[in-house]
Amino acid sequence: MSDCIFCKIVGGEIPARKIYEDELICAFLDISPINFGHVLVIPKEHHQSASTVPEATAGRMFAVASRIGILLKRREEYDGYNLHLADGTVAGQVVMHVHMHVVPRGAEDGFRWNWRQLAYPEGMADEIAASLRAKLAEKIG
Repeated sequence: MSDCIFCKIVGGEIPARKIYEDELICAFLDISPINFGHVLVIPKEHHQSASTVPEATAGRMFAVASRIGILLKRREEYDGYNLHLADGTVAGQVVMHVHMHVVPRGAEDGFRWNWRQLAYPEGMADEIAASLRAKLAEKIG
């Protein structure tokens, strides 16, 4: 038996307010929402990192999360939504089972992401872009 709380939700060992489920993914309300209606979309198969999630499952997560975001905008009269996936503890991942947050947003909800913005030193952006292009060409084709 896995100690993963999300695996236990998928297996029915822990109750959750599920809103969607198919053969690949499960979506349920977050128990500590940023805003009401905050949903988590997870793969049913345990993956700690997004890098190991099969492409079909990752695509399904994104498609369903986007549809949930649109429904939250309509039902709850929110102005928008964030899709957020943290990979690793340094990125803010707390539960070590891949999960995408669907956070409904209102203009006056008071929540702020703490993004900082840096400026690239001369030549660094070109170097990073070239390196990533080369690696992606090797991996993706």
